[in-house]
Amino acid sequence: MLDLSLLPDGGVGWLDASGSNPDIVISTRIRLARNLEGYAFAGRARDGERLRILSQVQQAMNTMGGFRHGLMLRVDEMASDDRLLLHERHLVSRELAGLDPQRPVRSGSAVYVARGTSIMINEEDHLRLQSLESGLRIAEAFNSVEALESELGELVPYAFHREFGYLTACPTNAGTGLRASVLIHLPGLVLTKEIGKVLSGLQQVGLTYRGLYGEGSEVVGNFFQISNQTTLGRTEPELLEYLTRVVTHVIEREEEARKVLLRDAGYIIEDKLWRAYGTLRYARSLTFDEVMSYLSSVRLAVGLKLITDLSVYTLNKLLIFSQSAHLAHAEGRELTTSEANLARAKYVRRILADDTGSTR
Repeated sequence: MLDLSLLPDGGVGWLDASGSNPDIVISTRIRLARNLEGYAFAGRARDGERLRILSQVQQAMNTMGGFRHGLMLRVDEMASDDRLLLHERHLVSRELAGLDPQRPVRSGSAVYVARGTSIMINEEDHLRLQSLESGLRIAEAFNSVEALESELGELVPYAFHREFGYLTACPTNAGTGLRASVLIHLPGLVLTKEIGKVLSGLQQVGLTYRGLYGEGSEVVGNFFQISNQTTLGRTEPELLEYLTRVVTHVIEREEEARKVLLRDAGYIIEDKLWRAYGTLRYARSLTFDEVMSYLSSVRLAVGLKLITDLSVYTLNKLLIFSQSAHLAHAEGRELTTSEANLARAKYVRRILADDTGSTR
């Protein structure tokens, strides 16, 4: 079983609700895709090639100051429940974790974790360097991952073309190889039925949206991940400035929607939100989808200052630690679906009671 205490800041420092607009924006992630010169892309590489890539990167990381206190985990040698645990913490993608039966974990798959930054090795690309920050911190997240990319690039040669920029397995990532995303909570726009216009507008201006876990994940709990769609033909500053501008506008739309809700349906909204809070406080069995739905309502109540003795940090923790692999890890054994639902409700009750100082 994975010892989570070995992970720098547990790998979840981004949950601390310290960034800008933390009640609306959960996190900012910047990812840079890079491939090593002289090797086939990870999906086509042979086992021996991927292992050589891993060895080359590991040797480089051992000489880098910022990563000397990091931790490398061989994902291809981990049990499936531990791989799922890393995925739930947003440290590895679904693909790297090999969670789809038709796409098992690749040999040489690994993740290097330091405080605030990490590197996925032998995912779709040889390297996925990423930084996760709390709240809306696009510039800060980029600066962290850019420093990591630059230092590592002095030690390993990246595949680069003078015309097409950094070469990637997927052509839409070529150029800068940058994918910037913001995980944002938009219940006001959903409840006022304005969300369709906003999401359609994103696609019209070259951005895209996904669920809590990015590509291939469903939108649950009114959490949307907004990101750039292509990287070729624009510089990193241009991509980041554009995303910042659009996300700031979406935040403003969400804030306006919340004002409309209070103005036009105040008591109805308050009743809905307090009922959700009561359910989380006292329910004895909860599915993950139910938790996400009720947490969305409670998070909105906190943002509207209806609930004042509950922290955003606590709500952020519940998003991650109430998931199935985390519950099983806490229990020290595999859980059936019904057991997980019971454990989830118990965990949520305890965390909410501890944060508010109330009895269960």
